[in-house]
Amino acid sequence: MKKTVLTFGLISGAISAAMMLVTVPFVDKIGWEKGEILGYTSIVLAGLLIFFGIRSYRENVAGGRLVFGRGFAVGILISLISSARYVATWEIVFFKFLPDFADKYAAHMVERAKASSASQEKLDETQQKATQFKQMYDNPAVNIALTFMEVFPIGLGVTPICAGILRKKQPTPQT
Repeated sequence: MKKTVLTFGLISGAISAAMMLVTVPFVDKIGWEKGEILGYTSIVLAGLLIFFGIRSYRENVAGGRLVFGRGFAVGILISLISSARYVATWEIVFFKFLPDFADKYAAHMVERAKASSASQEKLDETQQKATQFKQMYDNPAVNIALTFMEVFPIGLGVTPICAGILRKKQPTPQT
């Protein structure tokens, strides 16, 4: 199980991390909303590796048989490894190459509120939330937790679906 989980988890993490590396530096040009859509789409596509990993485990390790619990375990482990790789990539990118990302995102939050013709009270509230976000995001532990919570829930949602689809009882012997 270890080889399957590591292989598919690392590939899945590489896909989502690569897409992040391609989109984040250009978020100013493509827009925050499009960047978000591209990012989550790539994370969902990387989540397909959970399906292929569970299937590979069933066919190559479990002899064609898979109960839901084992499929779920394989899928969650793949998702955890993928999420860890994504988070590690983001931490390096954020702290080494894009230290102004939180400032830019906080400014985007305020601009979006202004564009929606929000009241001055709402604008002040948004400004306060943006400042709090930036302060929180500059803390590596909080940054890691928030980044993990961006990607892991998608794997958590995909895993039971894949485990359910791929479960397979031992074929009954034909006489």
